[in-house]
Amino acid sequence: MAAVTQATNTGTARIVVGVDGSETSRHALRWAAEEAQSRGAELHVVHAWDVGSLGAGVGLTPGRRTAAAPEGQREQAEKLLADVIAEELGSRPPEHIRPSIGRGSAAGVLLEAAKGAQLLVVGSRGLGGFAGLLLGSVSTKMANHSPVPVVIVRPAAPQDA
Repeated sequence: MAAVTQATNTGTARIVVGVDGSETSRHALRWAAEEAQSRGAELHVVHAWDVGSLGAGVGLTPGRRTAAAPEGQREQAEKLLADVIAEELGSRPPEHIRPSIGRGSAAGVLLEAAKGAQLLVVGSRGLGGFAGLLLGSVSTKMANHSPVPVVIVRPAAPQDA
């Protein structure tokens, strides 16, 4: 079972977004932040990590395909999440933002985090190895198994970049 490290819930409506550091997940984060702002909802930004998760994009530095040492993966996951949030939302973060990391598969961690949320937002593809797919394995699992409505954000069009 996936465990998610969370801060105290503010009691407001909540939108969950999965972030793995990929450009598509960054686009999903920006979309989710705007949606949370418009709804007055808490933005729960989730990153999953797992020991030995080669190829899944979790615990990896974008663009590199080598795993971090197991003893440093949690710290690397925390840093990646903080860096992505700062880079993407630095000048316009929602009023209520809750970053959290979870140990386990990305799908398991996101499904657990989504319980009780208004909405779950994911990118169409993450850092997985099958570039030709329209949907990655995690976004497909979210569409099929999420306990709440799901928004799957596609990559930004070239004119949007």
